[in-house]
Parts: sequence; C-alpha cells; structure tokens
Amino acid sequence: MANRIRILIADDHAIVRDGIVTILGLQKDFTVVGEASGGLEAVRKAARLKPDVVILDMMMPDLDGAEATARILQQVPAVRILILTSFTNSAGIADALKNGATGAISKSASRERLYDAIRATAAGKRTVDREIEVSLRESQPVPPLTEKQSNVLNALSKGLTNDEIARETGLSTAGIKFHLLAIFRKLNANNRSDAVAIALRKHLLKI
Repeated sequence: MANRIRILIADDHAIVRDGIVTILGLQKDFTVVGEASGGLEAVRKAARLKPDVVILDMMMPDLDGAEATARILQQVPAVRILILTSFTNSAGIADALKNGATGAISKSASRERLYDAIRATAAGKRTVDREIEVSLRESQPVPPLTEKQSNVLNALSKGLTNDEIARETGLSTAGIKFHLLAIFRKLNANNRSDAVAIALRKHLLKI
C-alpha cells in the first residue's frame, strides 16, 4: 500500500517492542520500518530511516523520551512522535510535548486506542490520553490564592450556597461570584465540585 504509515518503535524492553510489532502487523496501513532499544539509537535510526511516526518510550536508560524527542525533531522535523508511557504523572511527558511530541498515551491503552493514536499522530493531530491530560493539568503549580479566595474556597468545600458563603465570609453575593471565577481559573477547574476536588488533592483546604 502506497499510503502505509511507516513506524519506528523505541523501547528498551524487547518484549514490549515485540508486542507492539505484532499488534501493528494486524493493520494493513501500518508498517514497522525499524526498532530501537534506547533513545540514542532512536535518534540515529530516525535520521536514517525517516519514518512517519516514532513510538517513543518515555523512560530509557541512555536518553529519555523528552530529550530524544528534541534531538529527533532537530534532525527530522517532519517526523511525528507518539510518547508511550507507564508514567501518567511524569513531568517528562510535559517536556516531551513541549519539545514537539504530537501525542502521549499510556502503555495500558487498548490496541484500538494505540491504532487511533498512531493514525492521529501521523496526521499531525494532538492525541493525549485523558488520564495523562489530567495529570499534566494538576502538575502545574497553582497561582497563590488571596486570603478572600482561600476563605471562599473553604466555605465552598462545606457545600454552602453563594448566599451562605457570603454570610460566612462577610462578602457580597456579587463578590462571591467574582472570587469563584478567579478560583476556577487558578485551579483550572470546570465547576464547584471540580474546584473542591482539585483543592483537596493539592492540600489547599483548611481541614
């Protein structure tokens, strides 16, 4: 097939590489053009083979996925890189994405998810597993809350309404709405319960 996606697999565990090669062989639009057992070898082979997609393990002994991503793209800017990782909370994933990786998925993903991620990556579409997105989002430092915002957040954690929070904090109802919006923005929260859950995980509540 002329439109096959050419793939280079880089992982320091041979059994993992063998497994990926096997399941990718079940798809007619994939062809594995090479394998690498480390980051430095992945850089060299990517430069020589010029694959469409490099499936890159995050943790390798000689060169991690973030640095390998940067070096590969320096030599082959057109290649797309998909990070495959067991570590959903690693700061290295964020670095790899900043360095130009197109996507990141967990090694626990289904084969169908891997297929979809490879095709999306080859097309230049960002594809990141939800649990990785959540981990990346929550690993970001929270801008400091003001004293009033902290008071509102603590009152919010008690399940109080805006009127009740206003009475407890001595602020106006309009002021509560203003502070809630600021809290949601700083915590990158979508709603009240989301804000409380994030605040609990980040130890921002006085409990």
